[in-house]
Amino acid sequence: MTPEQIVEEVTNSGLRGRGGAGFPTGIKWKTVLNAPADQKYIVCNADEGDSGTFADRMIMEGDPFVLIEGMTIAGFAVGATSGYIYLRSEYPHAFKTMKRAIQIAYEKGYLGSNVAGSGKKFDLDIRLGAGAYICGEETSLLESLEGKRGQIRPKPPLPAIEGLFGKPTAVNNVISLATVPIVMDKGAAYYRDFGMGRSRGTLTIQLAGNIKYGGLVEKAFGLTLRDAIFDFGGGTATCRPFRAVQVGGPLGAYFPESLLDTPLDYEAFAAQKGLVGHGGIVVFDDTVDLARQARFAMEFCAIESCGKCTPCRIGSTRGVEVLDRIIQNQDRSKNLEILDDLCELLLDGSLCALGGLTPYPVLSAVKYFPEDFGRPAAKLPPARLIYHGSEPKLVSLTT
Repeated sequence: MTPEQIVEEVTNSGLRGRGGAGFPTGIKWKTVLNAPADQKYIVCNADEGDSGTFADRMIMEGDPFVLIEGMTIAGFAVGATSGYIYLRSEYPHAFKTMKRAIQIAYEKGYLGSNVAGSGKKFDLDIRLGAGAYICGEETSLLESLEGKRGQIRPKPPLPAIEGLFGKPTAVNNVISLATVPIVMDKGAAYYRDFGMGRSRGTLTIQLAGNIKYGGLVEKAFGLTLRDAIFDFGGGTATCRPFRAVQVGGPLGAYFPESLLDTPLDYEAFAAQKGLVGHGGIVVFDDTVDLARQARFAMEFCAIESCGKCTPCRIGSTRGVEVLDRIIQNQDRSKNLEILDDLCELLLDGSLCALGGLTPYPVLSAVKYFPEDFGRPAAKLPPARLIYHGSEPKLVSLTT
């Protein structure tokens, strides 16, 4: 197949980025393919830093060759002869496994100057990060990969035009690249037939937090949160009433029981001001304090901010202070107004998603769990029993 045919097949499959943004993979590849350059790169974002996520690690430790194959196909598709895997430092076993798999691939002729006798070249190497959450953002990752401090690059230019070392670069997540061999083997239509709306194919759902059966479930897009948590997860580990769930990592919104019928779909979640993200689902029972969870979101942003832009660097620090005053019942009404203004500033003024998405968990906690912030409790739906097997589980706040 020609590079154009490969890109068209991936585009027609509807494959989207699994790192969080959900950007169509084929469109990104087409941009890199059409960008004139003497050197292009494929970069795998394996900096899996979201809370409750472990799908990338399981792929790299359990089937590293599918990732190598996906990156090689991507290289052929866009005209890149070199690739890098950027791996988080907390994954020593994945690092060891991938290093050995790359070595085997070279020995067997699946990497190097003559890939599988095709006459085409593709070299691959792996680099360890240093523990910065911000390097999960593609431009910070590229800065770190170049040996610089991991800070956000302004856009434009996009990495697909000027990425690693100023060259056109396709930056994709582990799951996105590992899915490419399936698309090429089974065909675009096979993959596209799974899912709903514009969210095609499957999502690796990672169940964590206060849940009875934690683990990994791969299902077509469209499964509801309720099905994921109760049919596959078995409800809370404590058997106490469910209260909240956070989807999409530490920057995802907190959803109450009334939103559990939301399908796992990028557009459906966006309509509820939430994130599907990398597919991590963290469950909480009725003992959770959502005001303290909101404070955690601001503190996380303050700690992990790269410092490049003022709204994120200063705004998150002020956000922690404001939430401390709210928790201590110091002029709550006034401080809640300040918190709203601060979240608006972070949302509109931050350079990247770290500052721009921090308001999601904060504002959702205030909206859906006002009683934890000293406001009157929202009117709740009647209690309902959800059955997992023959065992009933109470899933609403009311008793």
